[in-house]
Amino acid sequence: MPEPNVRDGADSDYESDSASEDSSLGNNEKIKTRRPGDNAFRQQRLKAYNPVFTSRTVIPILISIAVVFIPLGAAMWYASHVVQDFAIDYSQCQNLASADYWSEIPANYTTYNFRNANDSFVAVWKLDTDESQPFEDQQAVCKIQFNVPQTLKAPIYFFYRLNNFYANHRRFVKSFSEDQIEGKAASENDIKNTVGQNCQPLSTDENGMKIYPCGLIANSLFNDTFTPTLTAVNGTSNDYVMTDEGIAWATDKNRFKKTTYNYTEIVPPPNWYKSFPNGYNATNVPDISTWYQFQNWMHASGLPNFNKLALRNDHDALEQGTYEISIGLHFPVLPYNGNKYVYISQRSAIGGKNIFLGVSWIAGGGVCLILGLTLLIVNFIHPRKTGDVNLLSWNREKILQDEKEEASSDSGLATGVEKIPQQH
Repeated sequence: MPEPNVRDGADSDYESDSASEDSSLGNNEKIKTRRPGDNAFRQQRLKAYNPVFTSRTVIPILISIAVVFIPLGAAMWYASHVVQDFAIDYSQCQNLASADYWSEIPANYTTYNFRNANDSFVAVWKLDTDESQPFEDQQAVCKIQFNVPQTLKAPIYFFYRLNNFYANHRRFVKSFSEDQIEGKAASENDIKNTVGQNCQPLSTDENGMKIYPCGLIANSLFNDTFTPTLTAVNGTSNDYVMTDEGIAWATDKNRFKKTTYNYTEIVPPPNWYKSFPNGYNATNVPDISTWYQFQNWMHASGLPNFNKLALRNDHDALEQGTYEISIGLHFPVLPYNGNKYVYISQRSAIGGKNIFLGVSWIAGGGVCLILGLTLLIVNFIHPRKTGDVNLLSWNREKILQDEKEEASSDSGLATGVEKIPQQH
């Protein structure tokens, strides 16, 4: 009979593979038990590799890691070091720049890295007005002139940079419609109620019209404008022309599609009303399949300080000289204590200018080298006797098994020797 503290059926999963028969009761029923089956898996006797670290193995490993990491880290650091770039913070242009004359941008608003440490970087700005803008608060234009002290080889990348813009809030990151991005005429239910990926709280307007493109990410689109040409001034001979072709991810062309909505079904996001004061019509619905800056913006950054590629030139060097760029000031950053920059940079084999990767590899290799040399010196000066690995539990089991087999073999041989005379 089953044990009284074991329920029939409920504990059948615990029946042991090695259940014994109750011979004392004279029946053949198996006794149910919670004891795991007597096999290698359930008893945790599977074969495993158990390395034993000794000075003979640890020291060569540490030094080998150092030999690999330090040169690679140095190469990464050098690749980043030779990248030349400069950034200009124009957040305070409306407050500090004059509309009557050019004034020098304060030094703490510019950063630069050129190969020649003696090269100086000077930038000036001036406030202008764009009368073509229908709204007065959108008419401000920041004109910036800057000198390039030496020729920068192609490719040249033009970024805008935002600081203190937290785009990694969960509600913000999830607030978009993948159906709309793929060009589908998503229903109101789809853009409102899709689990884990909907446009709330910006799905429809107060009249129930669907917002396109909907969601918080699209609504907060960075909308400062940049002239695609760096105009040569102060004796510099040639303008430098850039393009927005190729600034988006290569895979985005398979994701972002022209919408199939009719313009009568949709309205612009709330923050776009100054760009579309009369809403959409038959000709002005944005085609996101060719709007590359929008595609880049829809990839929300995980950190509050980030760059977004706006323009590029893959073929022409940026010659030494002075250039001018005009920036339409539309995106507010001062209300949330943020900053916005123009950032122009070259590229290396491992990307832009960032020494972190190289320094981290050098530091990791250096730590391994120090530890390896320290252990080597200690081992020479005061060597420690290595323990007997035969005393390790997994080795003792094997030794005991070998001893049993050897004893069994010796016993068999001895029995055979005794029987030989008896046969005679």
